Amino acid sequence: MIELLTSRTPNGYKISIALEELGLPYTVKPISLKDKEQKEPWFHDLNPNGRIPVIIDHDADDFVVFESGAIIVYLAEKTGRLMPTDPKGRSLVMQWLMFQMGGIGPMMGQANVFFRYFPEEIPPAIARYQNESRRLFEVLESRLAENEWLAGEYSIADIANWAWVRTHEWSGVSIDGLEHVQRWHEAMAARPACQRGVEIPERREEVAPEELVKTGRGMVTT
Repeated sequence: MIELLTSRTPNGYKISIALEELGLPYTVKPISLKDKEQKEPWFHDLNPNGRIPVIIDHDADDFVVFESGAIIVYLAEKTGRLMPTDPKGRSLVMQWLMFQMGGIGPMMGQANVFFRYFPEEIPPAIARYQNESRRLFEVLESRLAENEWLAGEYSIADIANWAWVRTHEWSGVSIDGLEHVQRWHEAMAARPACQRGVEIPERREEVAPEELVKTGRGMVTT
């Protein structure tokens, strides 16, 4: 049995979607970011970086895995699904997974900070991260113009990237004009496992308290 320690964030959704796609039995322990539960000593014993998600594989001597990219690879390799075993196929999946880990996630994350949470408005910072996020979406567009899925076949690369791209409006970044990204986004959103995965854990708190949300700013489209 897999135990998933998670919250309602894109990185958390990567793992709940993957678990749903793979059909692995798992339990969920919600972690309250608002209460900084991820900073408590017991959680640091699992992940010294104090971030969600974390899994504990109770079928493998309580093996602990942290970092969402490492977790999703672990689950794919554990089941032999959602990632090819041949070197070239595996490399394609890893390339697009790393694209999300090193690009999409960090840039959208910083866009969120400056667009939504930062106590003062800093337009150059907002523009910097929104524009870079949009540029990365355009890289996805060029790839998806020639491929149904990012690595040829549906894989953990699609799950990881979609978990972030689906939140583009929260980051203030539009996908208007990106017809292949839109097609892919709709195909992902229609998958039952994706629908279930983004409802885990059940709604009990907002990651961003409403009073911190800044509104009325423009959305980057180019």
